[in-house]
Amino acid sequence: MKQLLRGSKQYIRSMDLCDMALIKLCLLSIGILIGLCIPSRSKKCLALLASILFGGTFIPLMGKFVPAVRDALDS
Repeated sequence: MKQLLRGSKQYIRSMDLCDMALIKLCLLSIGILIGLCIPSRSKKCLALLASILFGGTFIPLMGKFVPAVRDALDS
């Protein structure tokens, strides 16, 4: 398991913007496909859960990203 994680970290370090965009599009498309399979009665609950998850991940990510961009612009 440690070797798998080490290999994953190494791959992430070697990624460029195009690779990251492809991963994002892949995740978006699988999310859409899964969303199409969910019954109508469960969609509101899952939409709320997805919104909470988005907010819970977006805020910490932007908390790290914005200072990094500011630092890059200052230097």
